[in-house]
Amino acid sequence: MKKQFIAAALAVMVSSSLLITGCSSSNTETKASKTSVTFEAETEPASGQVIFEEDTQTVTAGSSEASASDSTSSGTEINDSDIFTDRDLLQEADTSEAETIEVADNEDITISEAGTYIITGTAENATIIVEAADDAKVQLVLDNVSITNDDSPAIYVKSADKVFVTTAEGSDNTLSVTGTFTADGDTNTDAVIFSKDDLVLNGLGTLTINSTDHGIAAKDDFKATGGTWIINAEGKGIDVNDSVSICGGTFTITAGGDGIHCENDEDLTVGSVYISGGTFDIDAGSDGIQATTTLTINGGNINISAEEGLESTSVTINDGTIYIEASDDGINASDKSTAVDILIEFHGGDTTIVMGQGDTDAVDSNGYIYVYDGTITITGMSAFDYERGGAIYGGTVTVNGSQVTEMTTQMMGGGMMGGRMGGQFGQGQMPEDGTMPEMPEGGFGGRGQMPGGRR
Repeated sequence: MKKQFIAAALAVMVSSSLLITGCSSSNTETKASKTSVTFEAETEPASGQVIFEEDTQTVTAGSSEASASDSTSSGTEINDSDIFTDRDLLQEADTSEAETIEVADNEDITISEAGTYIITGTAENATIIVEAADDAKVQLVLDNVSITNDDSPAIYVKSADKVFVTTAEGSDNTLSVTGTFTADGDTNTDAVIFSKDDLVLNGLGTLTINSTDHGIAAKDDFKATGGTWIINAEGKGIDVNDSVSICGGTFTITAGGDGIHCENDEDLTVGSVYISGGTFDIDAGSDGIQATTTLTINGGNINISAEEGLESTSVTINDGTIYIEASDDGINASDKSTAVDILIEFHGGDTTIVMGQGDTDAVDSNGYIYVYDGTITITGMSAFDYERGGAIYGGTVTVNGSQVTEMTTQMMGGGMMGGRMGGQFGQGQMPEDGTMPEMPEGGFGGRGQMPGGRR
């Protein structure tokens, strides 16, 4: 979908009752036949009621249009106001004219109109289906709802402009799929919450997701600004195509695959992850957080135990508290996309990396590694491994208890290739010609890439 930036921001008045949080195995049992009920919004908004049209609330980013693929390594800084709309940030939905839906066993509910819908009750083999117009914004308020399905998503967004999944204040909700997912025609529905369009998570309650495959899948852009989310998935915890943007919320993710994964197989110029807040406790069988193009951390508390902690083509850490225990690479920059430079940059934050034994690297880049600021504490056999260049320009870097001011690297290929280079290339010199790359203002690759813009 097209992401638009409008040059002027529209001031929106909201009711004082709305809270805004700032963000700087197969089951072979025979299943009873399902019925289907369709819900439409019963009333039009009352005169004077605030209508959230996110495309008219955006803030200029220096051009009339911008998207993840438009950004380059030009030093562009990301601000939350460029990404999250006012409605994204509302943690309590306006339910004054909401429709209430109580789920029932073997009954699918189809929502076909824009509006706010309160979902409650307990059911087995029931799916909330959103199939609305391409410009419709639908808000699902989960209020102590529990759905357990054999083989289909609990929430399935077939079409809409944007869908909000909001947990009601104090609510405790559970969505589970216990068997093998069944495809919907050509669509491989493989997550408990499966969305073909933009998806936003927020709220003041808790949602627990249990899945035999992925926890949440979004085929467009994914945002989260609040709420408590507990995801137990045999596959990926959160699987997104185009962009992940998170500025708040508490996430506890246990995944057999990646904890958070953003990749579009059909377009390798997108697939970005941006985090500016929130609390994350990720235990993953593969990567903790993986992006295709850029992975930018501007804040938050992130605790990862995985094979690799953070992975992308470009990784930028500006702020936040990050703790990584990894058995392969702690932070890895590899050539996943040609749209951005291969590099890892530290501009701030407090990063601790504890590595397992063997041929492991705490910070590993197929391109460059630069440290400008922040605190980095590393325990492991190999602290840094780069192929093109690396340097420490500032900050505090401690390796196995000793502070270092020069970046040494393991020889290309590591392991049996000859151990440490001890500083042969000095502080960031390039092996190809022995010269130091010039440092542009604000860093080699800027302070991260722009994820999918405000919508």
